[in-house]
Amino acid sequence: MGQVLHGCARTTQAVRIAVQGSQESVRALATRHGVSPTTIQKWRKRDHVHDAAMGPKQVRSSTLTLEQEAAVVAFRRHTLLPLDDCLYALQPSLPHLTRSSLHRCLQRHASAVSCR
Repeated sequence: MGQVLHGCARTTQAVRIAVQGSQESVRALATRHGVSPTTIQKWRKRDHVHDAAMGPKQVRSSTLTLEQEAAVVAFRRHTLLPLDDCLYALQPSLPHLTRSSLHRCLQRHASAVSCR
């Protein structure tokens, strides 16, 4: 399988290694690799050649609090109801709960709850 790049990445790891090991000028390297001089300077400063992780550092719900997520997971673990049944049972106590937010919550905690 090939290298998976960040969506906006203009360089590969091979290019980054070449940039870090080269003694050529920034402008010459930028022209050769088809990137901006700023990109060349950025990769020269770094001590690694892999892409940084994108997205949130800690995945969390935008609609449920931690306590509400814990209650949803505990309810699902206790009842083992299908997704829609869980939704209908939990909506009176969590009126802003949607099917998609419930599904995402249960997927985040898949090791604690078996999703159906």
